[in-house]
Order: sequence, then C-alpha cells, then structure tokens
Amino acid sequence: MKKDYKGKVEKMIRDGLAEDGALHMVLIDPEVTSPERAAEIAAEAEKAGTFAVMVGGSIGVSEQMVDKTVLGIKENADLPVILFPGSIGELSRYADAVWFLSVLNSVNPYFIIGGQMQAAPIVKRYGLEPIPLAYLILGSGGAVGYVSNTRPIPFEQAEVAAAFALAAQYLGFRFVYLEGGSGGKPVPPEVIGYVRKMVKIPIVVGGGIRSGKLAELAVKAGADIIVTGTIIEETSRVYNVLKEIVEAIKKAARKRKDLNAP
Repeated sequence: MKKDYKGKVEKMIRDGLAEDGALHMVLIDPEVTSPERAAEIAAEAEKAGTFAVMVGGSIGVSEQMVDKTVLGIKENADLPVILFPGSIGELSRYADAVWFLSVLNSVNPYFIIGGQMQAAPIVKRYGLEPIPLAYLILGSGGAVGYVSNTRPIPFEQAEVAAAFALAAQYLGFRFVYLEGGSGGKPVPPEVIGYVRKMVKIPIVVGGGIRSGKLAELAVKAGADIIVTGTIIEETSRVYNVLKEIVEAIKKAARKRKDLNAP
C-alpha cells in the first residue's frame, strides 16, 4: 500500500536531516522526460536511496504534463513528490507538496511575489503542502535565470549570496536553494561554506552536480539537500549514477556529524 505523504513532507525532510545529516532529491523535467520514463527514473531513484522526487521545468511545461508525470511516478515509486514549479501552470493536485519559492535575486517583482500571489489560491484548492523556499540563482544562471529575469550572483561574490540567504532566513523562509543553473557549473564549495556560516536554515544545492565527488564536496561544505536533474536525463544507468551520489552524500554527512560532535 502506498504511503500518504499529504501534509507530512516538510516534517519528513526535517526528520531525515536530523537522522542522516543530508538528503538527496532527484529533479524530473516533464518537458524533456516522458511520464513513462519519469516513472522508470523514480523507481530506480527509490532503489538507490533518493529521499524524494521533484517535478518541474523552466520552459514548455503545462499542468497536464505535470499531472501525467506525477501520476506516473506515484504508480512506480513510493516517494514524496514535491513540485518545483517554473510557473503557476505547473501545479498538480496529485503531488504531495510544492516548494513555494520566491526568486529573491530576480529583478522582476513577478518572480518574487506576483506569481506566488496568483498561485496561492490554487495551492490551497489542490490541498498541496507549501514549503517556503528562497531561490537564489548563481553563476551563469542557465535557462531559469533568463526566464525569471534574474541577475545571477557571480560565484566570486559569495558574500552577496550569503547576505541574500540570511535575509531569506530573517524573512521567514524555511529553506534556501542555491541554484547553479541546469547543466552548468556546480555551486563551488567555498560559496556553500560561506552561506552555511551565515544561516541556520537548511541549504538546498542544485545544478551541475554530476558525480558522487561533487555531491560529497557540496555536503562537506554545508549543503543539506543535493538535487540532481540533468545527469539522469543523459544516462541510461540511472540507478548506478544515483547510487554513487546518494552514497557519497551519506558518507559526507557522517563525516560532518563526527566533526561537529561534542
């Protein structure tokens, strides 16, 4: 029997972080991944030890596409499904939760609060669990940076990223996401470490993490949740790739716990 995750996802994330130290999530883009393939990836990810499946994209994704993808995932895997919407058209009543995100370094107020205002009644109507997330786009920014009218934070300006993250914490966001841009260079460990020193809220890191080594470095620097997306679109060895990444995350989290132990 499938588990009921409605209203429980954020607590599960926090409990998972308390127990394991760091978690892995896989990101599936319905624009480039069919529902059938998404279902296969989710099943492989579950076997590999992934904590949750995120669903969303920057361009060309409709609610119908998200619905089919979420339903396919739920048929094949028993993991929480968290929406990662690039627009209000990417909300699905079949998901368990939604990263209710604000692109804090966008120069367009729509991506900071306008779209969120439009989406809020839909989230309530669909009974989705909203998880407040401050979204910061760094480096080249990638497609999401272009689409969201963002002024990406250069990797060399770690203090700016940290200041944004601290402002997010003070504003009440419960998670902060450092995005390196899909398919681009990963957020450097030095930047993650700088942000870690400034904030207490969990740090999510995504973009360009294609190996266990990169995931390990990110967790060692202070990341709490590692998100991988592009790599699973490019390989037929999903289980092997994700298993390596998940194990590296667990290894780095254990080391971090030992170093912080009294």
